[in-house]
Parts: sequence; structure tokens; C-alpha cells
Amino acid sequence: MERRILSTLKQIENQHGVRILFAVESGSRAWGFASNDSDYDVRFVYKRPVRDYMRVSLPRDVIEQPIVDELDVNGWDLPKTMRLFRKSNPSLMEWLFSPVVYLERETFAGRLREWVHQHYSLHRLTSHYLSMAGGNFRTHLQGESEVRLKKYLYVLRPLVCIRWVEQRMGPPPTSIWATLEGVELPVAVRSSLVELLHRKMEADELGTGSPNPSLHDFIQSELDRIPEAITHLPHRNPPEPSLDELVWTELGI
Repeated sequence: MERRILSTLKQIENQHGVRILFAVESGSRAWGFASNDSDYDVRFVYKRPVRDYMRVSLPRDVIEQPIVDELDVNGWDLPKTMRLFRKSNPSLMEWLFSPVVYLERETFAGRLREWVHQHYSLHRLTSHYLSMAGGNFRTHLQGESEVRLKKYLYVLRPLVCIRWVEQRMGPPPTSIWATLEGVELPVAVRSSLVELLHRKMEADELGTGSPNPSLHDFIQSELDRIPEAITHLPHRNPPEPSLDELVWTELGI
């Protein structure tokens, strides 16, 4: 599959006249709980020739490929990426720290990784993860007598990420296994979560089941606790001149 992914990335460069700066796996394969039939969610950042940014009608700032079989490939243009970095975008952070890297050129991704630790707003990150966890809980788990068990993972992963930020005062790893190694959790919650993760990885579909009382109680208590707890986290912003300089350096101007 890696050979196919690299071939697809090369085709994108040739077709769109761009240069890919880095390409990684995102989603369940990066988070660490992919099953046998999970898609390959490849994400990349690219730059165009300088003249493309000087047009009256600017090109789109995303490249979206049709999903073919299990391969889903999409990318962001360099200026769009830097605007999202300025906003402490969580998806970009997870791309940068993905454990599965398909392509990395020059020093661009390395510079951004350093800056995440220095400049990303921990308050914005945790607010995003809180919104993700709360939305998934209310939509898929709350008040249900029968639940899709894998939905617990889409609620618990962001809550574990918030715990990492609170306890370590830094951005969490993309892999949930690495995050779990660095946070304190109630024993029953950790045990139930690890069991679900292994079941998800070993089966094509977890199926449905009765709600897990210990997980439900933990989720509800965290959703009640976190809004007040994260108010003290720093609201950082990267210096915009530094972001501009990095863009200009990458474009050679």
C-alpha cells in the first residue's frame, strides 16, 4: 500500500503542478486503532510555484482526490496551512505528529513541530477536543439503550487528549497508545478503553451492545468538569511575521 500511496502523491504533483512538503496518515491508522478494513486517510501539505499565488483568480487551496477503494487522499496549500497553524488547528497538529509519515521534504514540517510546542494555544486545543467529545457523546451514546461500541473511542480519545494537555501542559501525541502511557486515568476506565481498542483492531466491526456504566459515568463527569478546568490554560498565538517568513522561505522569495 505504501508504494501505491507514494505513486498517488507523485501523480498529484504532476497533475496539479505542486510540490508536496510532507504527507502522513491520519484517522484511525494514525490514532492507533485501525481495523483490517479501515481506510487509508492520507493527508499532505503542498506548495505551488510563486506565479500561481500572483494570479487574479487564485487556485483552490485544497486538493481533494476521489476515494478509490480504501484510499482517501487530500491536501492543503501552504498559505492555508499557515493560516490554520495560526489558529492552533488540531487536525494540522495531529498530521504533524502522525506516527506514519509517507513523505517529508526539507525542514518545513520540522519547523512547525517545534513551533507547535512553543506557540499552539492549549486552550483552543482542549476546547476543540471537548466539543468533539461532547458532540459524539450526545449524538451516539447519551440516553441510548443500545450503542455502537466503537463510538466510545470517538468520545474517549479526545477526553484522553485533554487529560494529556492538563497533566503535561503540552500538545498530545497523535497515537492514543502514546497518549495513554502519559496520563492518569481511573483503573476501570483505562481497562475498558484498552479492551475496546483491542477489539476494534481485531475485528472489522465492533457491533452494538449495552452502554458501559463506568465509561458513561466517566464521560459525563469529564464533560461536566472540563469547561471550567481548561479556562486557565494559556491562549497562545504564534508570531505572524515568523509564519510569513517561513512561507517566503519555502517559496524562495
